[in-house]
Amino acid sequence: MKKITLFSLLSLFFLSVGYSQEAKPKTVFGKQVTNVSPEGLVRCASTEYEQYLQQNDPKRMTDAQFEAWLAPLIEHYKSMQAVSSESGGVITIPVVVHVIHNGQAVGTAPNIADGQVESQITVMNQDFRRLAGTPGFNNSAVGADTMIQFALAKVDPNGNPTNGIDRQNLCQASWTTDAINSTVKPGTIWDPTQYMNMWSVQFADGSLLGYAQFPNASGLPGLNASGGSANTDGVVANYSYFGSRTLFPTGLYGDTTYDKGRTMTHEVGHFLGLRHIWGDSNCGTDYCADTPTAHTANFGCPTVANCSNTGNEMVQNYMDYTDDSCMNIFTVNQKDRFTVIMNNAPRRVTLKTSTKDLPIPLFANDAELKLETVCSTSGSSGCATGSGATLKVTIYNRGTATLTSAVIAYSIDGGASSNYNWSGSLAANKFATFDMPITNAANGVLTAAITTANGVADQRATNNEVTTYYEIPAGPANYTFNNYVFRLQRDQYGSETTWNLKNQAGTTLYSGAATANTTGLPALFTQNWTLASGGCYTFTINDSYGDGICCTYGNGYYDIKSTDGATIVASGASFSATESKSFTVNALGNDTFESLNDVYVFPNPTRDVLNIAVPTGIELIKDVTVYNYLGQVVGQKNIISADDLTINTSNYSSGVYLITVSNGSESKTLRFIKE
Repeated sequence: MKKITLFSLLSLFFLSVGYSQEAKPKTVFGKQVTNVSPEGLVRCASTEYEQYLQQNDPKRMTDAQFEAWLAPLIEHYKSMQAVSSESGGVITIPVVVHVIHNGQAVGTAPNIADGQVESQITVMNQDFRRLAGTPGFNNSAVGADTMIQFALAKVDPNGNPTNGIDRQNLCQASWTTDAINSTVKPGTIWDPTQYMNMWSVQFADGSLLGYAQFPNASGLPGLNASGGSANTDGVVANYSYFGSRTLFPTGLYGDTTYDKGRTMTHEVGHFLGLRHIWGDSNCGTDYCADTPTAHTANFGCPTVANCSNTGNEMVQNYMDYTDDSCMNIFTVNQKDRFTVIMNNAPRRVTLKTSTKDLPIPLFANDAELKLETVCSTSGSSGCATGSGATLKVTIYNRGTATLTSAVIAYSIDGGASSNYNWSGSLAANKFATFDMPITNAANGVLTAAITTANGVADQRATNNEVTTYYEIPAGPANYTFNNYVFRLQRDQYGSETTWNLKNQAGTTLYSGAATANTTGLPALFTQNWTLASGGCYTFTINDSYGDGICCTYGNGYYDIKSTDGATIVASGASFSATESKSFTVNALGNDTFESLNDVYVFPNPTRDVLNIAVPTGIELIKDVTVYNYLGQVVGQKNIISADDLTINTSNYSSGVYLITVSNGSESKTLRFIKE
């Protein structure tokens, strides 16, 4: 078992499998983290993120410039408060939460449920409003109701209704902080002048809890004009530290130290201009006179004398690193900073007047259609993405009536229109994701639109249509041998590397657990695999630190080859958190033939009858064979007429199957899923 201990608050040591080695330095955005919890967790990386932004954007204000801009505005605000007791109304900030996942079902990590998202908004409102009768209340003489609250957006950037939860399958198991900044945020962000963007993700470094982007200023004499990058503005949390176990017990949480939603309370404090209470230096300043000067970050819920020995540090402050259960204070001076930021900082001042949290008129029958990402693995279509011509879509109910049916019309390159009839039962803001079969499929621009909802014309046209370039999916590469040699050269940090080989049913056939760290490269690992014909297999390698197995800590690598070494099935080393490769073994006719290119099966997945579509003519098909994931024949059929182009799968077990169609001289193999 690996243990993590704190060492001088700068370095961690891994103790595993009888071997001890200093772990990689805890770095985020290239900056070494200076405060790590006794559990080995990085509570917040906002300071390191700000340093990273300043380093990469010379126009972004330094901390000193920011405070020089902010200080006179705070004094002006205080003087105005002395003249009038009017403090203004409550500010409601519209919020969108982007739930980033890898195709998992809702409620399966990291695709957190709506209730976990909603519990986070509730916690922030309790904390920022100092609500009586909640964990956010305190009796401190300097405790403040900040007069800021939060609401999930009710209107999306296109003016359509939403519940403020934006689920995005980005086809990656975990994310480094650099990749979040360069890929996740820019690719998913909603207008940051109208929404506070929050992201729930699975960090490649599981010890990191969250970070935020500080506000910035522009257009002021003597200061630079940069307002910071708009396409990265917001707050990010590890999915397991998003939300409250107390309010939503069935959610997906980490340990019980930071499971009450205070990670995001802390990060939103940064988003609105607050510093850590120790000023990120020993006895530094957070520019708030009513927070006693702290020596450094506190963990747990200790009693610690402040730097001037005039009392105790305010370990209950949300801007410390203490346990979630310990936190319950924003102060008056912290509220002052919030007020000035909300009145002056770009992309904060506009949140005051945003109406994206206000409901718009709803219709009874309003279905929304969205495209879903289909994940590929190393240039192939993978083993579990279905087969034939399908389009993965999600249908949402944005109406007030339960959605039980909808008709989706689609066409390619403006050609003949076809209809797909969906049926189910969706309450308001609920959704269903499915593979929609495409008839007469071809590569081209596909347009799909909902025409009716609950048997009548859909009452909102602005969220009905999706357009994409459609390409008939190609299967993974096929190899005509059954015996393989797998080699893995780990780097020095074997404790970070795991791998597995699964068949298309998701069963793990071979795998490797983390190993001990070493001072030099460990011995080369070699393993022989025997794989059944007719199967599809996916190899996945993971690095928990997110830096692959090459090259800083030794030139690691992996490869999968034929036994004679002549054919390389897969190889790699320089990946981030994970890398996958799918391939088939002796899958008959896996190489598609020109005369059979248009053959496909539907519906896919299927519950009973599987149809074989042969747009180019029945005379092409002579016989059909169905294989299970072990390559065993489970069904055969000779094709005499069009009535024979069906397979009854009602007696098949749930799982993935291969179906081979043949015209006597050529064949094509497709995959289908039996539900």
